[in-house]
Amino acid sequence: MRHNALEICGKKLPIPASISMTKEITSWYSNALHTEMPIATYGHYGFALLLIPTAAADFLEYERFQLIQALEPFIDAGKIKVFSINSMNKESWMNHYLLPEHKAIRHNQFNEYVFNEVIPFIKNHTSPETMIYTCGASFGALHAMNLFLKRPDIINGVISMSGVYNLTAYTNGFWDEQVYFNSPEHYIPNLTDENYLTKLRSAHHIHIYAGSGSYEDPEASKQFSSILFDKGIWNNLEIWGEDAPHEWSTWLKMLPYILSTKF
Repeated sequence: MRHNALEICGKKLPIPASISMTKEITSWYSNALHTEMPIATYGHYGFALLLIPTAAADFLEYERFQLIQALEPFIDAGKIKVFSINSMNKESWMNHYLLPEHKAIRHNQFNEYVFNEVIPFIKNHTSPETMIYTCGASFGALHAMNLFLKRPDIINGVISMSGVYNLTAYTNGFWDEQVYFNSPEHYIPNLTDENYLTKLRSAHHIHIYAGSGSYEDPEASKQFSSILFDKGIWNNLEIWGEDAPHEWSTWLKMLPYILSTKF
């Protein structure tokens, strides 16, 4: 069934002409973030793909840049059900008026929002057995990876595209315990809890992708992939060529390729 409108707070709004699959927007007041947080859902069935925005973008970014349209064949086929949430980067690491320690606090509140509110929402709108994979590009790639690595008990894997996995790239030199525990390049080498490592090692979908074109940093992906392998954590690393820059044209090709060949 195709819907030609979506309902928010009792008001029906038209779906953009570029979107033909079923789309819903839900919003609630987040106890973790103390603000209203919307989430867009695309499709009916399939495993859950949780999209984390780039930089300071919002929950409709992936639609605006036509990535949702690129995923439409997978959505319509019932292979995936897509969930897209807001970034909080503009209230944390990209807020230049906030004290660094407060940025870290806001970042952790975002993590708690995902773990305690978004994941249960996804389970309630799919099933308790639904596999959930985080996915993001650029800064969203770091967040997607970090969320999975911190909670492999509730998140089953990750697709990270064009990311760096060292949070200090965004902290302007600030360093504390909260930065450490959200910077995968730093905390993964020191993991010793075998029960925790076993969960990470049992994941079948840890995908790290990057291009070699303008503004890409393929060495960051290679380095982090190596860090994971050093801990016995399998991952799929692919570095594309110089015709793959750090921009949407790359990710519009990259994500459908990953979904069609790796899942």
